[in-house]
Amino acid sequence: MANPVDSARASIRPLFRAPEPETLAPLVAAAQLQAEERQGVIHQARGLLGELRAAQTDGWVNQFLQEYRLGTEEGTALLSLAEAFLRVPDADTADLLIADKLGDANWRSHKGQSASLLVNSATWGLVLGKAMVGDESRGVLRKLVSRAGEPFVRQAVGAAMRLMGQVFVMGRTIDEAIKRMDASENKGFTASFDMLGEAARTRADAERYFEAYQGAIAAVGANPARGHSVSVKLSALHPRYETAKAATCVPELSAMLVDLARQAASLNVQLTVDAEEAARLEMSLDIIEAAARDPRLNGWDGLGMAVQAYSKRARPVLAWADALGSDTGRIMQVRLVKGAYWDSEIKWAQERGLSDYPLFTRKPSTDVSYLACAKDMLRAAHIRPAFATHNALTVATIVEWAGHTRDFEFQRLHGMGQGLFEKLVQAEGYHCRIYAPVGGHRDLLAYLVRRLLENGANSSFVHQLADEEVSEEELLADPVDKVMEAGGTRHPSIRLPSDLFMPERRNSEGLDLEDAAVLTDVARAVSLKSVGSAGIDVDVSTAITTAQSAYAEWSAIPVDTRAACLNRLADLLEAHRPQLMAIAVQEAKKTIPDALSEVREAVDFCRYYAARAREDLLPVELPGPTGERNVLRHEGRGVWAAIAPWNFPLAIFLGQVAAALVTGNTVVAKPAPQTPEIARYAVALAYEAGIHKGALQLVTGGG
Repeated sequence: MANPVDSARASIRPLFRAPEPETLAPLVAAAQLQAEERQGVIHQARGLLGELRAAQTDGWVNQFLQEYRLGTEEGTALLSLAEAFLRVPDADTADLLIADKLGDANWRSHKGQSASLLVNSATWGLVLGKAMVGDESRGVLRKLVSRAGEPFVRQAVGAAMRLMGQVFVMGRTIDEAIKRMDASENKGFTASFDMLGEAARTRADAERYFEAYQGAIAAVGANPARGHSVSVKLSALHPRYETAKAATCVPELSAMLVDLARQAASLNVQLTVDAEEAARLEMSLDIIEAAARDPRLNGWDGLGMAVQAYSKRARPVLAWADALGSDTGRIMQVRLVKGAYWDSEIKWAQERGLSDYPLFTRKPSTDVSYLACAKDMLRAAHIRPAFATHNALTVATIVEWAGHTRDFEFQRLHGMGQGLFEKLVQAEGYHCRIYAPVGGHRDLLAYLVRRLLENGANSSFVHQLADEEVSEEELLADPVDKVMEAGGTRHPSIRLPSDLFMPERRNSEGLDLEDAAVLTDVARAVSLKSVGSAGIDVDVSTAITTAQSAYAEWSAIPVDTRAACLNRLADLLEAHRPQLMAIAVQEAKKTIPDALSEVREAVDFCRYYAARAREDLLPVELPGPTGERNVLRHEGRGVWAAIAPWNFPLAIFLGQVAAALVTGNTVVAKPAPQTPEIARYAVALAYEAGIHKGALQLVTGGG
């Protein structure tokens, strides 16, 4: 009989890049509200909305984010500036950055628009910045800046960026953050402290973060009665936390997490493993399971994990966590979040040419997934739920489903969501934990950008709440209805990676090398392929003579026919991808990811030049006198020599060849002396695709 944990684990992988409608169907059924439930939810949500909207008028940060939204030129400029400014190493570069980001935006349109004096002061500062960097007016502001000098503006902008950062960070040190949690505005709340820092790049980075987590656990454990906890990022603990290095990084990270968990258990401190990029999910489950099965942690219910609702795999991951809790005799602390890497995941899948996305492309779909997951968590026997959300409708739905139980908690981000939980905590007995980053401003950047992207996007609840044009009915619209109205389909503006360049051409097909099973198969195939000579190259004189003789016939072939040859060649390259990758690895000494990119780029070259030729090389009728016909036609120029470097033995080799051939020229192609075999293989495929042998001649040899 299969272990329940293993059975639950087996159901996770098939959903990694499953089609969106297929994944959403069961989630919609689970998230559906009955009519009576819907009435209770709306009543509760309206009260929460009133509290939230009242809080939006308090605090300069809320008003600042409302005034400078990401949908505006100024908001985008500020986001870019905040992301980069604090990393700039010298004053001159800082001045150039300010000029670049603030120079063209219309800051004067925001002057005096906010009720906050501090926001208006910031706007004046930005107006001053524009005056320094290129405003043509010669008013008092420009004279003031010219007297104050560039350092004045630079320091003002730097101070503003740091002030924004401080709003999202609980403290520079763990002691400072714990002390700040004792402030009156945090009364009734507990915290989960996260030591700021993204993925470690070196062993030294990882050791520094590990010591920071140890220090945080010790500081929180000094007074466990406060109920604070610590969150851990696995990527901060290892410089090679990636699928290709799973054999070494997973055991090492497991040992580190076990060490931290033992320390936390001894001090009665809850420890939660944060969720990160989709490619790391399966490894993170191995690491969490290793900690859960550590004999010295038996009976400790403080081990936790975060689950991202935008992931297509979220629901089976929760089932796995429940099964793991049952199998190890513990209650798993599980934090349900919407997810913070949406933009990156979309772009990675597109750039890598993958089959589909690991997450939902519509915001209502994520909301539906969140509700379905929340219902599962409330029913799970071995999960204590934590619901991290700033959405009033989501909170109201959870309150409705939970009934009288209080055996769960809400969570919100420090610096966001004020007004949503205060009444629930202080008057109704619910528990809310604040996710509280800790660290200096230089560790803040990536976190700050994610927060601004999440809450500045026009689809976010926080953004819509601040928009006076968004009605209460829209804010409280049932996400299930929105998903059903769209048929559970992907967002129309977010094409599948294969369709990224359509209708012009199909994107080259990639391989998900972050999927352990795929990587294993590819590595085996690449190692087994043998590299042998096709023996189709000739001497230089013969090659040139043959290419010259073939020019007249090849150039007379219609453009569409030549383009079709390139498209067939692209298809053949994809069909023979394992062989080509094997040659690239064995002959050019490329890594597997680089070998894959080499083939994909060659495919893209062929399809791109075929598409452009069909568009750009057709005869063009020109205007002229009555009775006269003028036609512009493009012709080849003759024989071209294409010489490729060793470091791109297929992509640059075929890119030159494809461009010359499709424009009606014939080619003598010479690969680098280090990489002749992959060129021979490519030329053989070109002949198979229909390119005349006389039109493409291969010569090999020394420089």
